[in-house]
Amino acid sequence: MGRAAADGVAGGEGAGRPYRGARRFLRALPPLIIVGGVVFDLSTPAAYTASPLFSAAPLIAAPFFSTLTTLLTGIAAVLASIGLHFYNGTADQIPSLTETLTVVTVSALALLINRVVRRSGERLASARVIAETAQRAVLPAPAGRIGGLQIAARYEAAQADAFIGGDLFAVQETPHGVRLVVGDVRGKGLDAVEAVAVVLGAFREAAEQEGTLEGVAARLERALAREGTRRDGLDAFEGFTTAVLAEIPGGDRVVRVVNRGHPEPLLLREDGGVELLRPSDAALPLGMGELAAWPDRADEASYPPGSTLLFYTDGLSEARDADGVFYDPGERLAGRLFPGPEELLDALVADVRRHTGGGATDDMALLAVSRPAAGQPERRRTMPVVPAGDPGAR
Repeated sequence: MGRAAADGVAGGEGAGRPYRGARRFLRALPPLIIVGGVVFDLSTPAAYTASPLFSAAPLIAAPFFSTLTTLLTGIAAVLASIGLHFYNGTADQIPSLTETLTVVTVSALALLINRVVRRSGERLASARVIAETAQRAVLPAPAGRIGGLQIAARYEAAQADAFIGGDLFAVQETPHGVRLVVGDVRGKGLDAVEAVAVVLGAFREAAEQEGTLEGVAARLERALAREGTRRDGLDAFEGFTTAVLAEIPGGDRVVRVVNRGHPEPLLLREDGGVELLRPSDAALPLGMGELAAWPDRADEASYPPGSTLLFYTDGLSEARDADGVFYDPGERLAGRLFPGPEELLDALVADVRRHTGGGATDDMALLAVSRPAAGQPERRRTMPVVPAGDPGAR
């Protein structure tokens, strides 16, 4: 893996250290508060009471600890309050009884809060499992090898713990060669996921049946048109999907591409050169056939052994740094070599995170397809993904 990927991993670990420190502090906070309350009560006149501190300890423990720990914290707070009143000789006074009753009541409330938080956490965990399962069902990860090609795919959600979005990819071996699609559905949420399912379902069927890549694109257009008539409101008129379709015939060292308003894929050559696969004719995204009609035309490019095709959504090309500069994958990858597609995506994701400072505003789908060269060593020297002018480049 390149140094950029290693930097990204190191950066992730460094980014987690403040959170680990915060967790350790939270674990120690309830007993520290109780001890602090005891010290405060013993070192101040009888008119001053540490009852608020004893009440705070179980409340702090409730959302962060188990039910048993919260219970033990509450018991310790109550015992500390009672013990100090006996030590001060005020245990039989009404204010002291009121303070102790307050600590008992707050401790009971803390147990209730703990229970509610734990149930909410269980429901959230269940929702995350369901979302992840749905994501895997709608957008399964392709196999590592398809039709003699090495495949790697990655879906990076902009929002932490988010699994479902509008980016899509699929790779399929067909009688016409390996065919693939990478796309980005307009919108978010369940409507976008529904559109993703429509596009992928239509692609899997059309990729097997259609004799040409242009025919596959036409089938996707018709599928989205049917979906548009079924929808109500804004999506019925403005719903669309940018997509790039590719076909890699088994016997030829070429790749055919149909681009429907999607970021152009990159061809990374064995010598480190990078070529942008621009379409010969600009085309509207899928689902916008009512605005204009024209025949799709596949563009053909050389795809020699040892090369890698990189497909991506605009979450990559529109990632910006603190100064608003967009990420340029062609510039960042020029002159770099990687052992395989997985290492390429690892280093690319780490470099994007470094470019954006760890933040992202859009989901990012990546698909790398490598054609192994005859006699190619299993692993090649990996260069870090850094700009050519970066003083840290080697």
